[in-house]
Amino acid sequence: MTQTAKMTLTATAAALLAAGVTLTTTASGWTLPGFHKAPTPAAASADATAGSAAPTTATLAVPTAAAPAIALPAAQVPNYRAIVQTQGPAVVGITVAGMHKVGAEDADEAPAARGDEDPFFRFFRGVPGMRMPQQMNPGAQPFRGQGSGFIISSDGIVLTNAHVVRDAKQVTVKLSDRREFAAKVLGSDPATDIAVLKLDATGLPTVQLGDAKQVQVGDYVLAIGAPYGFEQTATQGIVSAKGRSLPGESVVPFIQTDAAVNPGNSGGPLFDASGRVVGVNAQIYSQSGGFQGLAFSIPVDVALKVKDQIVAHGKVEHARLGVTLQDLSAPLAASFGLEAPDGALVSSVQPGSAAAKAGLKAGDVITGIDGEPVRVAGDISSRVGLARPGDKLKLELWRDKSRVNETVALGRADKAEQEASAAPEGGSLGLALRPLERQELRGSGLDHGLLIERVTGPAQLAGVQPGDVLLALNGKPVQDIEQVRAALKSSPKQVALLVARYGQQIFVPVRLG
Repeated sequence: MTQTAKMTLTATAAALLAAGVTLTTTASGWTLPGFHKAPTPAAASADATAGSAAPTTATLAVPTAAAPAIALPAAQVPNYRAIVQTQGPAVVGITVAGMHKVGAEDADEAPAARGDEDPFFRFFRGVPGMRMPQQMNPGAQPFRGQGSGFIISSDGIVLTNAHVVRDAKQVTVKLSDRREFAAKVLGSDPATDIAVLKLDATGLPTVQLGDAKQVQVGDYVLAIGAPYGFEQTATQGIVSAKGRSLPGESVVPFIQTDAAVNPGNSGGPLFDASGRVVGVNAQIYSQSGGFQGLAFSIPVDVALKVKDQIVAHGKVEHARLGVTLQDLSAPLAASFGLEAPDGALVSSVQPGSAAAKAGLKAGDVITGIDGEPVRVAGDISSRVGLARPGDKLKLELWRDKSRVNETVALGRADKAEQEASAAPEGGSLGLALRPLERQELRGSGLDHGLLIERVTGPAQLAGVQPGDVLLALNGKPVQDIEQVRAALKSSPKQVALLVARYGQQIFVPVRLG
């Protein structure tokens, strides 16, 4: 053996010994120990009679484990091919066209284009190259865009994201077999970002619905959608986290995944390993505008609750507790006498709210709702936001270093945006309205009216502006949104709106044809 070979052998032996491996050397070279390759009977006999070639063994004690390794069940990779083949036909592409108000937050623009740096944003961006030049109203810009959705009933009920169909005048749904349908928007809920569409068809393929509560971190998931317009694109990953609360007013406990989703996936389904829908893809975290490993889906049970309200009532009502909450830190928990920083700290209670009527106070720590523990403030916002006004919740509180139970009847979230839409036969007025609050009425000197929060379509073309107060429709005063809907049920071709603007009252004729 050469000197170089000896040095190499010595280095190798040292490395193996350091790893707890026994190395056997012979006159002609070196071999791996018996646990790697069992010797044959012939080899064992030869070793016994080798004489001068008898091996020399260098050993290093291998420490025994203090406890056996935990036996985990074998995880099997899902049959993605079968999921795509059986569920893919119920995944649809959605093409929309309409008018976006210039200067407003646009869902089809990247964060840099919107002038902010928030990396959390909805990933409906529209198909590149399909934006149309500004024309007609200088305060609006025509747009075309694309998202995804999925069919949940054979008579044409489709779920997608609310921001996919926001401001859309035309909604077209395309199936995997190339059939296309003009879709009607039954309703949308910006708070949860869920919209429900209706197709005039029967016998359509449908997805299988799963239970998002059964999905655990580490489980396999599959997303199908139309990123950048590439229809029926499937991507896979795992569940990265559950119950995520994102910045803003969202009441959704998002499912976080690392399945690759991009602009155009918005509204598409997220499948579990058995091929059942457990989520609706809605947002991504990105500093580039594209996928960076963090995607967020709305749990399917949340989407179905919203769907049921929209189908039954045409709108969604959210409850309100009336408190400002913050997460507990370890120092805060210690100062309140808690052993662990679990719960939501009440920092303020709004006068006259449901929380005030139930006796909640600043400094209370909400530790449970209806017997379920509260870990962070997001647990409460999602639970309350998805409840109905009037629902009663049993709150477990930590107050003055003792446990207290309170029952609260939830109020109505009046600030939730509500759409004044036309009856099925008529056209849309294009107003997003909400009742004026007491302080707003006092400040404006008005005794009634509905605040116009957003304007699209016919009302926008007629010159109605956000911030106007709708006082009357066709000469009849309006006190609530239902009066506006009632006035539109006869499908009038034109209506006269009386609006208050900067202390002045003017009539604005709006053509609905």
